Amino acid sequence: MEEKLNFGSQEFRMVDRASVAISGINKIISFDDEEFLLESVMGNIHLKGQGLELLRLDTNEGSVKIKGKINSFTYLDGKEKLKEDSFITKLFK
Repeated sequence: MEEKLNFGSQEFRMVDRASVAISGINKIISFDDEEFLLESVMGNIHLKGQGLELLRLDTNEGSVKIKGKINSFTYLDGKEKLKEDSFITKLFK
């Protein structure tokens, strides 16, 4: 029998690949204009795109709104290592 865990609910809404609104966000791990790494109630999320910009962050409701060209939205399931580069590492890429 498969155990079903309830971590809370999550809603994802994308409009024309130009903006995305996500609920159930615990924290923003890192972000820049090409990617966002988010910790959510359903697992870590990796959002990639171009010209990405954080429009709204509501820490009380756990929601974010991001605009820009959205290229991919992926839940990281633990097999993929969540990479948090240091500031110095990003400078020398």
